[in-house]
Amino acid sequence: MPFNSLNDFVKTLINNNELINIKEYINTNLEVTEIVDRISKNQGPALLFQTNGTKFPLLINSLGSYKRICLALNINNIKDIEAKINKLFQGIDIGQKNVSILEKIKLLPKLIAISHLMPKNINKRGICQENILLSNEIDVNIFPILKCWPQDGGKFITLPMVHTYHPVDDMINIGMYRIQVFSKNIVSIHWHKHKVSNEHFQYYKENNIKMPIAITLGGDPVYTYCATAPLPKNINEYVLAGILRNKGVEMVKCITQPIRVPKDVDIVIEGYIDPKESFLLEGPFGDHTGYYSLEDYYPKMHITCITYRNKAIYPATIVGIPPHEDLYIGKVTERIFILPLKIGVMPEIIDMRFPIEGVFHNLVIIKINKSYPGQGFKVMNAVWGSGQMMLTKIIIVIDEKIDIYNDLDIARRIFNNINNLENILFSIGPLDVLDHASQAHMFGGKMGIDLTSQYYKSNINNHQFCRLVKPLFNNINVNFIKKLFVEIKDINTELLKFNIPVIFISINKIYYKHIDLINKKLFKLKSFKDIKSIIYLDILFKKDNISTLLWRCLNNIDVKRDSYIIDYKNEKKISFDCTNKNYLLDKFDRKWPEIITSDTETIKKIDKIWNKLNLGKFIESPSKIYKDI
Repeated sequence: MPFNSLNDFVKTLINNNELINIKEYINTNLEVTEIVDRISKNQGPALLFQTNGTKFPLLINSLGSYKRICLALNINNIKDIEAKINKLFQGIDIGQKNVSILEKIKLLPKLIAISHLMPKNINKRGICQENILLSNEIDVNIFPILKCWPQDGGKFITLPMVHTYHPVDDMINIGMYRIQVFSKNIVSIHWHKHKVSNEHFQYYKENNIKMPIAITLGGDPVYTYCATAPLPKNINEYVLAGILRNKGVEMVKCITQPIRVPKDVDIVIEGYIDPKESFLLEGPFGDHTGYYSLEDYYPKMHITCITYRNKAIYPATIVGIPPHEDLYIGKVTERIFILPLKIGVMPEIIDMRFPIEGVFHNLVIIKINKSYPGQGFKVMNAVWGSGQMMLTKIIIVIDEKIDIYNDLDIARRIFNNINNLENILFSIGPLDVLDHASQAHMFGGKMGIDLTSQYYKSNINNHQFCRLVKPLFNNINVNFIKKLFVEIKDINTELLKFNIPVIFISINKIYYKHIDLINKKLFKLKSFKDIKSIIYLDILFKKDNISTLLWRCLNNIDVKRDSYIIDYKNEKKISFDCTNKNYLLDKFDRKWPEIITSDTETIKKIDKIWNKLNLGKFIESPSKIYKDI
């Protein structure tokens, strides 16, 4: 059964031992984030902060595990969601053959068989409007809005469902965009250029009319998920919500704006954007990449009304260095949207996975049923031409002989076969707005790696190129190499233990020489004979593991600009420059962001009060990894 409020969901979490109620006062300025960062990175429970300086309890990390997101969506397993969607669309008969799933999605609202799952307008006030604040009563600061990280530009609403409306085609769009608070009745809306809401805004701007906005919070957690889902353009997200919750969403009119919202959400913030007004300078903010997103100008929203239900709960999340709650939200998207790719674009797809280190847009692994030469490259190009997946930086295509969840095996196969550069494709194209490594904003290098069986001139289906070499022996003398190269600060050889011929090297860019020069000298060393790739970083932190190293590298590279291939004694080797870029040394004229960490004062405060919070065994701050060099 669907949830009628966040209170209902909280009761379910409590009944399943998935929530801790914190009654000790915790400041929403940095302290909540520090606690949640420790809990979420250790697969901990949802948290309800009862005492936060407002009358509204703050629920956070509520979807931050596979179990909790399954409870929210009323399923037993993440993969059940894929089967549910598949069953629905297989049952849709529109009287035409070879109709893609995207066309079926667009026809959903017109199908009588599932009309009970469609959004329904009702002509009375909703539970979300039990309390109404107008005019001088308006103050968005009545809610426990977080300031998450020390360098954030201010407080922002972290789980908003932003409703926009296009008056010509009568279409509503619901997206999740950062909402920075500037005053009691002024906020900004951080929507990206690729988003549908920005397209709506352009219409209002061109016609010089005010744009109505409604921001909702809470209600059935399915609503929150659907606001994040990358649905095709002009598809109402509440259609998907009705399908997932097996019940149509009932919609009510806002008090001051011509937009409808679900009647049972917890909070509604109504307002408008005047396109004649100047944008507000928003940010910086710690983002899901694990780095601060930079300041930029975004539309200014005037709040005209705030409504909320009795016993409303304020929902929130945090983003930062993964893993966080968005990992599990992303996994649902991964399972739901593999189906449109399979049916509508690439029928050869068996499975698809977004590793957490890639923060969704930096890396995707796709498993296919390989049947003809070049098919891996066909899939890469098709993915780069498919909706929001156009923003993917690196695509790895594998076939049914490789386990998509075995990261070490995939890495072993990639780097043991660098000699065969025919299986690597470099390209350029659009990138996510949060990508900070590209020379041009939202545009830069892409790379595809084909690990499927290859066809050679003999027409023999040869999988030997994925051979595994003899065990690697680590005979690299770090101290000796540091004496030879003044620019080298440290070397991490952890991957050699797993028979992956890759090492990480940190360099001091004060003594910086071009990567090509360093490569040529290093690969001439006898101890580097079996090394196929070197990855350069500025710093190797003492507590870095393979996952954090990969996360840092994927964020800090423009794969076309920063890849260096050399041919040494007829053997190809490849290196990647994942250092921070600057103008003096790299002619990089964009600002380079910092890794997100808590400040020392907040860490010490939470250390001190941890035992009072009923959170169980003490957990160290994850930020300490990047403070202990």
